[in-house]
Amino acid sequence: MNITISPERIEEITVMLTRQRSVTETIEEQLVTEKVTHFFKELDYFKQNPEDLMTIQAPNDPWGRKSLISILRGKKDPQNKKTVILIGHTDTVGISDYGDLRDFAHLPYEITEKLRERKDQLPKEVQIDLDSGDYLFGRGIFDMKAGNAIIMHLMEEIEKDLENFSGTIIYCAVCDEEANSVGMRSCVPELVKLREENGFDYTALINTDYMTSEYPGDQNKYVYVGTVGKLMPSFYVVGKETHVGEAFKGLDPNQIVAELTRKINLNTDLCDIVEGEVTLPPMSLKQQDLKPEYSVQTAKTAHAFYNFATHYSTPDMVLEKMRGVAVEAFDAVLKDVNNQYEAYSQMTNREFEELPYKTKVMTYSELYVAVQEEKGAELDEQFEAARQKWLIDDSIDDRDYALKEVEWLQTMWTNQEPVILIYFTPPYYPHIYVEGKTNQEKALLEAVKEAVDTTETEYQLVYKKFFPYISDLSYAAAPREADAVDALKLNMPGFGVKYSLPLEEMQQLQLPVVDIGPFGKDSHKFTERLEKTYSFNVAPILVQKTVFNLLDA
Repeated sequence: MNITISPERIEEITVMLTRQRSVTETIEEQLVTEKVTHFFKELDYFKQNPEDLMTIQAPNDPWGRKSLISILRGKKDPQNKKTVILIGHTDTVGISDYGDLRDFAHLPYEITEKLRERKDQLPKEVQIDLDSGDYLFGRGIFDMKAGNAIIMHLMEEIEKDLENFSGTIIYCAVCDEEANSVGMRSCVPELVKLREENGFDYTALINTDYMTSEYPGDQNKYVYVGTVGKLMPSFYVVGKETHVGEAFKGLDPNQIVAELTRKINLNTDLCDIVEGEVTLPPMSLKQQDLKPEYSVQTAKTAHAFYNFATHYSTPDMVLEKMRGVAVEAFDAVLKDVNNQYEAYSQMTNREFEELPYKTKVMTYSELYVAVQEEKGAELDEQFEAARQKWLIDDSIDDRDYALKEVEWLQTMWTNQEPVILIYFTPPYYPHIYVEGKTNQEKALLEAVKEAVDTTETEYQLVYKKFFPYISDLSYAAAPREADAVDALKLNMPGFGVKYSLPLEEMQQLQLPVVDIGPFGKDSHKFTERLEKTYSFNVAPILVQKTVFNLLDA
């Protein structure tokens, strides 16, 4: 089947989508979903087959947001059940960074001209891109309205000649990717259901999220087969409170958390390395003590959590790595505090006696077992009552909820001595490593290679194994190893209660993934911009060829 890709039409759809503001976690997200829905309803196929357009409600969503699943079935060979899934998120981050230009943030042509008027105030690279005339600016145009436009245009072109198209395309236009991936998480069970009902043979999942330079001066354009994963290892630290006038009679949890951060933050020893590709090192996302008021009593508890990118480490592996770090941190603090106490004792001519604290590190699941041994069935009854109170409080998000469970459970334990408790804070994004071990993986690698090798372009196209940004790609698969799954479920407070993850359905999908996206710069900045030549001329061809190769269309 031959189709004609129109760069002008892709730009038209891109601008149309960008003009609809759709800041995440606002009612505006519904409006862009409606625009995408209207686009497909205007196509003859969906007028004749309205059942192939489905809106998927985000569960318990205060903004009433929805995602859209559209199914385009070829007519050339009804026996060909091969199906490609394409995804794109329709939400964007906010616009406060645009300042006095925020009213133009979603108007690509207008904001580009406004920025040109104040070009001298912008970074040199932005000035150069403005002068080139090859960039369009605007919130979401790059991340990722243009990626959605590529999929929508491809489908409208295929729809014109379905008699010569073999296979099926499923497109998920999902909400909420920039916040909690509620859209993709709610679509995954539907994709499993569609496969069961229609006998679809899912081949791979393709995302058209953005691609950008990886370092200054980088001229490469990337195709990512696979995706990075993310966990948030977290620490609840119980110290020993004291009056500041008796400083050495306590143990400051802030000092332990600070030592944890020193050992974890940007520590390259904790990077995952696969086939020469390296994750970013872990980085602190939150750190605070939990004393609610000011007083001269020191804090008793503190907590912190960290972004931990993965290429191969599963939850059980990360948990054990963090246990080792926690033991080292606790040991280091006790050694330092005792050294300082000994020095102070000498300075004040007092007898030194080593402080009584011992290093103690436990996981959340180990804490639960310890408390349950003490409380028996009574624990679960009380725990459930506390949970119900937290669940009806809309101000408590997934992360706060996890902390509340840990905090409550620790206070129920009779042992109130200093301890570091390790757990996972939501969300969880599995990594997907496409090695070529399965037939599906081999087919995707071959499809992408053929697409790249046969596309004539002035750009240097480079394969990489992992899409480096956290994205909805992660929900196409999940670990199946019992140790990995148990480590996650048992050590992520609120899993299946507050935080919903379709883990079993992700395991059933178990699809290889690829990101082939438009090119641009400065995602999530007011200088966000899309480079038109590659984005409208080259990336769509790569997507189209990959889809056709997978379907043998």
